[in-house]
Amino acid sequence: MNLNDQLLELKSTYIRLQGDIEKLGSTGNDVSHLEKQLESIENEIKETRKAMRAADK
Repeated sequence: MNLNDQLLELKSTYIRLQGDIEKLGSTGNDVSHLEKQLESIENEIKETRKAMRAADK
């Protein structure tokens, strides 16, 4: 999988998780584990973008 595809997949997962957090949070469920996953994906997105910039140089 190339970096662009990886970034698109990460963004898609991020958006899905945001929706899950909204739904579960609105019903009073604990979403801390999902928030940790979201944070992890944010870091992966950052690293993927960094790798893409490095590859462009």
